Amino acid sequence: MISHLTARVWTDDLSDRVGERVQLKGWLHRLRRLAGVSFLIIRDARGTAQVVVQDPELVERLARLQNESVLGIAGVVVAEPQAPGGVEIHDPAVTVISEADEAPPFDLYRPVIKAQLPTILDNAPVALRHPRRRAYFAISAASMAGFRSGLHDLGFTEIQTPKIVGSATESGATTFALDYFGKTAYLAQSPQFYKQVMVGVFERVYEVGPVFRAEPHDTARHINEYVSLDAEVGFIENEYTVMAVLTDTIASMLAAVERDAAGALAVLRLELPKVPQPIPDVHFLDAQAMITAATGEDLSNEPDLSPANERWLGEWAKREHGSDFLFVRGFPMSKRPFYTHPDPERPGFAAGFDLLFRGMELVTGGQRLHRYQDYVDALVSRGEDPENYAAYLMAFKHGMPPHGGFAIGLERWVAQLVDASNVRETTLFPRDLNRLSP
Repeated sequence: MISHLTARVWTDDLSDRVGERVQLKGWLHRLRRLAGVSFLIIRDARGTAQVVVQDPELVERLARLQNESVLGIAGVVVAEPQAPGGVEIHDPAVTVISEADEAPPFDLYRPVIKAQLPTILDNAPVALRHPRRRAYFAISAASMAGFRSGLHDLGFTEIQTPKIVGSATESGATTFALDYFGKTAYLAQSPQFYKQVMVGVFERVYEVGPVFRAEPHDTARHINEYVSLDAEVGFIENEYTVMAVLTDTIASMLAAVERDAAGALAVLRLELPKVPQPIPDVHFLDAQAMITAATGEDLSNEPDLSPANERWLGEWAKREHGSDFLFVRGFPMSKRPFYTHPDPERPGFAAGFDLLFRGMELVTGGQRLHRYQDYVDALVSRGEDPENYAAYLMAFKHGMPPHGGFAIGLERWVAQLVDASNVRETTLFPRDLNRLSP
């Protein structure tokens, strides 16, 4: 037994330690018992390693353990082309750090968990240990890092804004109300009001944080709490300035995934998309006309794109431009929030956009109103009392530059990247119409 090793080694570092005696720590992923030799697979946060066990007494001791017991293993790293990663551990000394009380609800050593999604989500504390599911969240972490670093390089400042607010940001119909010391407050639907206010302070700001939507539908693309990657930039020319910032941000996120989540990409055998410069764009009306010409569907009275419309446009962008991304500009103002700036050249339409990624809406953004009286007029026209937004409107009374921004749903982004069929697969602990646990 080795008791004085000073440094733990990760499984993905073993190829650089051939000939050395090292110490690993992790979980008992699997024990394979053969006639003359057994193989213990140990798993840590970075991967797995194969341990050759020839001592019959040690094999019997390991066989009595449940999978997922936590082990410490000291042994010699040996090059072996047939082993996973090209190396394995010989002459092991094994310490049981923490013994599992029962077997996991499904085999984590199989390539894919053999269970339905509700069962996987019910057992998330264990299911998230599976290498494929863990890979999703390594990609998520790298995406957030790339979002932050890309905007930092463009001179943005990170902010954190309240998640308990006094009024709805988007629509009062989709807010979670709560009792705030005898007053009615709401969980924030977005940091929109605050990030606009902060344009008057830092000019360029971003935030990574949770948002809450009390939407009663139960679909594969919606959840009621998700992580929003928000940005707002001042002194823009128009929505095209915002689109350019978003394009650079998406490219930075993908670069970070390629750099920081290479192991996850290997586990998933995933090839990342390329971001064209610029991303192709089409006006909402032109998009509708193309879909109508191709399918015969009458969209003349439709103020938005259906999921089927988005898929058609995604296929068109891939076919005609070789792009997984497509901007759709100029949605009707009736479908945009009150703070949206109208298109000065096309009355009734917004100076805004959606970004489709592989045929699904990923981002909504655009130019915002920046004059106080325009806000008062917009609110009154929608039957809202400007007094209810007094704290928000204060910034616009004191001078704000033309500005705009966007928001990316992190879980949907990762789901599209990994081709998940349901956004809950790429959400750590989903909250939806029916799920409040674990």
